[in-house]
Amino acid sequence: MDGQGFPKADRLLKRSEFVRLTRSGHRTQNQAFIAAWQKTSTDRSRLGVTVSKKVGGAVVRNRIKRIARETFRTNKNLLGTGYDVNLIAKKSAARLPNQELSRAVGEILGSIRKMGGKTSAGPSA
Repeated sequence: MDGQGFPKADRLLKRSEFVRLTRSGHRTQNQAFIAAWQKTSTDRSRLGVTVSKKVGGAVVRNRIKRIARETFRTNKNLLGTGYDVNLIAKKSAARLPNQELSRAVGEILGSIRKMGGKTSAGPSA
């Protein structure tokens, strides 16, 4: 491996983390994704990707997840540190070409960064 993977430390893995973001996180969206996100006190930003079966078959779902993770990995600097983000794919994401999907993820990350500096969301008790 060339050291450019997507380590577990950069992923949301537990159901409780996804539920926390859905219940108490902020939201933003564009044509392809809804993002539930929250500022954290850690020095890492982590990503989770949710793609329902309603979006498409396994090949389509895996393509969306792969592109979202790769775009996040290569553009983490757009986001900064200390964010947990869950990208939820919309049905329209299945119809977008790879470049458009990647652009949509980058757009979401930039939007979160802008809104993150204006909110005082910290870890709650």
